[in-house]
Amino acid sequence: MGRERVLLTEGSSLTAREFVTVLGIRGFEVEVASPSRFPLASFSRWCRAVHRLPPAGTDPVGYLRALDALLATGRYEALLATHEQAWLLAAGQRHLPHATGRLAVASAEAFARVQSKIAFASLCDQLAIPQPTWSEVREEEDLDRIEYPVWVKAAHSTAGRGVRRARTRAEAVSAWRGLAHAGAEGAGVMVQAPAAGAYRQVAGLFEGGRLVAAACSQRIGTGAGGSAAARLSVSDPDAVGVVTRLGAELGWHGGLTCDYFRDDAGRNLFIECNPRTTEPANAAAAGVDLPALSIALATGRPLPRRPLIARAGARTRSTMALALGAAEARGTRRAVAGALKRALTARPPLQGSREVLTPVLRDPPSAVAALAGVGTVLVRPGAVTALAGGAVDAYAITPRTIARLA
Repeated sequence: MGRERVLLTEGSSLTAREFVTVLGIRGFEVEVASPSRFPLASFSRWCRAVHRLPPAGTDPVGYLRALDALLATGRYEALLATHEQAWLLAAGQRHLPHATGRLAVASAEAFARVQSKIAFASLCDQLAIPQPTWSEVREEEDLDRIEYPVWVKAAHSTAGRGVRRARTRAEAVSAWRGLAHAGAEGAGVMVQAPAAGAYRQVAGLFEGGRLVAAACSQRIGTGAGGSAAARLSVSDPDAVGVVTRLGAELGWHGGLTCDYFRDDAGRNLFIECNPRTTEPANAAAAGVDLPALSIALATGRPLPRRPLIARAGARTRSTMALALGAAEARGTRRAVAGALKRALTARPPLQGSREVLTPVLRDPPSAVAALAGVGTVLVRPGAVTALAGGAVDAYAITPRTIARLA
């Protein structure tokens, strides 16, 4: 493959960093749009440039116009939405005339049915997709009619920032008030019963509602916000069937990822939808290269006639993310050091796992990011909140952001 050049919509997320890894190994050159001079994805030999753009969350029109100016240079084969900018690109396509033939993204109407946690839960009810019991909280009295414990969730949030666990009514009231106050007017708050079992994700890539590829993975190591910092690819035809139905119903175009729990009886309960491709390295290790397929989708190149399904058994890890997760969960240097030791010595369940976030042997500059992140939480474990929060602020899109496009 030639040295084709692609542009990522941001560089601060773990997803963006994994895109760089997957694309770089395949021979692509990557450039990143970012309000930050040194986002996480920039610490890579495969990242050729970082372009300073206005923050997408607070200046969406300025961001989109600057992004389009980059596309107008003709330097890029494709524009890849690595996080919530996918929603912004869908809603603001009129500001991106030069994205035609370089971008694969679903319609704004399709995003409206899944971007909100409440909208997605309603869609699951409509399609009879199994999920935990849930309800929307409009007034404090609504909290009198539910059983505890529950998860209290803002309709719009990312990276676990808008989710609170409530064991009692008093905790639920406090969480509801805080999330309702912080959210956009009318965005809503929901409560959802806990789900038992293994936390999994199913990722699909769609061409106008047709499934092109899918991959399922199970969390075997926890990162900040409960994320999957280590994964095992699994076979789950039922989950692939659900995401296939969702994509067809929405006429989805691009990446679509759903979170779910699988219990000991083999039943799946779906809890959330991320309308984009998230952290694609495990799928790539299992034989499904979602970034490369996304480029083919965006540029009109041939796609598989039958869906590609990732094979089971591929283990991947993100050592830095595991350290951050230990710092958040335990808050001690000992916990962080333990997480590092388990990752670096590949102790079960990480045996045979491949490093995908900072693969320093193949990508030496990634060591800078790893040392900075891990070193910070080793010295001061409590710093993980600021580290994670700063990254999320760089890529988060809210209803207020979309409203600014009007």
